[in-house]
Amino acid sequence: MLELNGVKNIIFDLGGVILNIDYDQTANAFKKIGINNFDDIYSQAKQGQVFDKLETGELTPDEFREYMKEIVPSLQLSAIDKAWNAMLLDLPAQRINLLKELKKKYRLFLLSNTNEIHIKCFRKIIEASYGENIFDSIFEHQYYSSDIGLRKPNADCFQYVLEKNGLEASETLFIDDSIQHVEGARKLKINAYYLIPGEDITALFLGKAR
Repeated sequence: MLELNGVKNIIFDLGGVILNIDYDQTANAFKKIGINNFDDIYSQAKQGQVFDKLETGELTPDEFREYMKEIVPSLQLSAIDKAWNAMLLDLPAQRINLLKELKKKYRLFLLSNTNEIHIKCFRKIIEASYGENIFDSIFEHQYYSSDIGLRKPNADCFQYVLEKNGLEASETLFIDDSIQHVEGARKLKINAYYLIPGEDITALFLGKAR
């Protein structure tokens, strides 16, 4: 069961926790445009240095696109973005409703390893579904790795959020669908919950968690 005794703050991951994503769709999309080894350089659990740099803002979107064109020179820039964004799916209304209710009792934060190309895309998904960036009214702060130059599971990423907001680790719950991120948070004594595949955050707060 999800333990909430003493919890005052909740930090949510985005993809796979709030926003539905499917890494296979991006892998398949890149394979269709000629990058057949995409699985070898990017996955949920492991990724190459280029993607790490993209997620910390060390690599610009244009530099990322040029990297992809080096692999397949004939690639169109629009095709690269379309394939890269293919993993980003929908934002279920029940999760938004849950977050609105949680906001009445807890301080809510968003912490995501992501990049400028994905940020632009998922903001369009959110606005198309809700007419506005609903996150602005739900989360006290949204932290994206490419903006802050820090990424999970590194301790300095979690420490940054704690210190910026005066949060006590023992009073903070972190929810993520990547086990390495959960383990990183736990090293700082943050209460961390690993959301397994197929599990939904709405069930966690309705007393149905594993």
